Amino acid sequence: MATVISDETFRGDAHEFDDESGAPNHPLLGNEVARELVQFFKLLADETRLRILLYLKERGETNVQTLCGLLEQSQPSVSHHLALLRVAGLIEMRREGKHNFYRTMPRKFEQLMTMMFSALPGNSSRIRFEDFVLSYAQANPEADDS
Repeated sequence: MATVISDETFRGDAHEFDDESGAPNHPLLGNEVARELVQFFKLLADETRLRILLYLKERGETNVQTLCGLLEQSQPSVSHHLALLRVAGLIEMRREGKHNFYRTMPRKFEQLMTMMFSALPGNSSRIRFEDFVLSYAQANPEADDS
């Protein structure tokens, strides 16, 4: 159940708060969407996972041993990070003999960005942070997925 609170912090508007977390509910961003986006950004907040995603995006499908060399980390450590990314649906694995190969899942990134930007007023495709602008445009459907 949500509690309604009016607070000057939120420019005097009445906002609902999620009783579980105490966080304000965004009128256009449902709780499930917010939780999924939080998990996504938590995954990206780790340097190793961010570097894995960048290497996979840059190089395409890559095996674990190659990633270990690029990251200068042990196989168990890299495999742990890969498992977290795979469970989140950001990457997928293909096994060939004794080797596991990983690649990014572009559709999942597109889905997450669409969720985030669709929550903006007027379905804006830009977020401004002072002098920095983050913009989003859906790619051509015929474009390459990599």
